Amino acid sequence: QVQLVESGGGLVQPGGSLRLSCAASGSILSINAMGWYRQAPEKERELVATISSGDIISYAVSVKGRFTISRDNTKNTVYLQMNSLQPEDTAVYYCNAGVFGRDFRYYPNTWGQGTQVTVSS
Repeated sequence: QVQLVESGGGLVQPGGSLRLSCAASGSILSINAMGWYRQAPEKERELVATISSGDIISYAVSVKGRFTISRDNTKNTVYLQMNSLQPEDTAVYYCNAGVFGRDFRYYPNTWGQGTQVTVSS
């Protein structure tokens, strides 16, 4: 069983910063691509940023230049540094990963439980 656990969400004022973390645990052989998604109230879940196992990175246009995704493979963890936060960034942020288990199965869409980010004055 593989689990993803996010942390680091909270309330921040406009212009502020937060750093989200997502740690994978369980019977893991290796992790393929990792990413962050978000879902605002009454909106569809949208892609925020992804990072491949080879550190190829992509961002949604709305966050490019403000958010930075990174990963630490020794800790099976992906991070999202969010700067210059705006009210429209308010959402539940979810971590996603493709995980190769020690059972030699591939789990392509493993999700965390989400962490709330609220940007408000």
